[in-house]
Amino acid sequence: MSIEWFRDLIISICGLVATGVLIFLAMLSYSLYRRIKPILRSIKATSRTIQGISNYTGDKVAKPLIEVTAVIEGIRQGINMVTKFAKKKEGNRDV
Repeated sequence: MSIEWFRDLIISICGLVATGVLIFLAMLSYSLYRRIKPILRSIKATSRTIQGISNYTGDKVAKPLIEVTAVIEGIRQGINMVTKFAKKKEGNRDV
């Protein structure tokens, strides 16, 4: 037995071990994928539900509230403008 034979034996053993480790990792990752797949489906369904709720809230609650607020703000600004003109007219009469 020479050193070359021992070297070849070590290389072969390392190759077999590396192949075994790769097969083990592949099996482990596939197993994890199968266990995580239902969780991912559940997360997708939950996100769709949340998206639907937020769309409904935006359409049925936020838009009308924004419109009412805009109308109230417009009325308030109109009243302020009228009072400013009224105060200017009163100021001109004194002079």
